[in-house]
Formats: sequence, C-alpha cells, structure tokens
Amino acid sequence: MTMTKVEIDVPEEIVPYTVLKDQEAQITRNAMLLYPYIKNGVMSHGKAAEMLGLRKAELITLYGKLGLPYFDETEEEFEEDLAVLKKFRGETI
Repeated sequence: MTMTKVEIDVPEEIVPYTVLKDQEAQITRNAMLLYPYIKNGVMSHGKAAEMLGLRKAELITLYGKLGLPYFDETEEEFEEDLAVLKKFRGETI
C-alpha cells in the first residue's frame, strides 16, 4: 500500500493524538477517518478495508471493538426484514 503524507489543521491539543508510531493505532485512526463515509453510504466496508490494506472481516471486527455496529438498523427494522425474508422463502410468520 502506498502511503502519502497529508497536512491538516487541527487544534493544538489534538496533535499528540494524531502522531502515532504504532501501526495498529495508525490503522485504527485511519479506519475512524473512513467510518463516516461508510455510515453515510458513500463507501462500503469492503472498499474501506481495501484502502486500509485489511480484509473486510478485519475491519468489521475493528469497528466492533470500537463499539461501531456493522448492521445499523433498529430491532423493528430487523424484524421487518426477517418477515420479508420468511415470506419469500414460503415460511409462515
């Protein structure tokens, strides 16, 4: 993976948290930069994982450890989806 340096303006107090030498911490930081784009549907988990040099499952696991869900739907929405699936499969609800 080719890396590029990017210059951004941040409050001075944030600087110590942005300069990370540990590779795992860098991956986590970069994954967090991408998460809003995943959440807003601009990119998929798969594309973000590819950009980070990870497998999709590794990225999903990382987000899970950070408390960020892979599935972003309410229990009611899940139940509705399940009912539709059962209907298509010919199962009784």
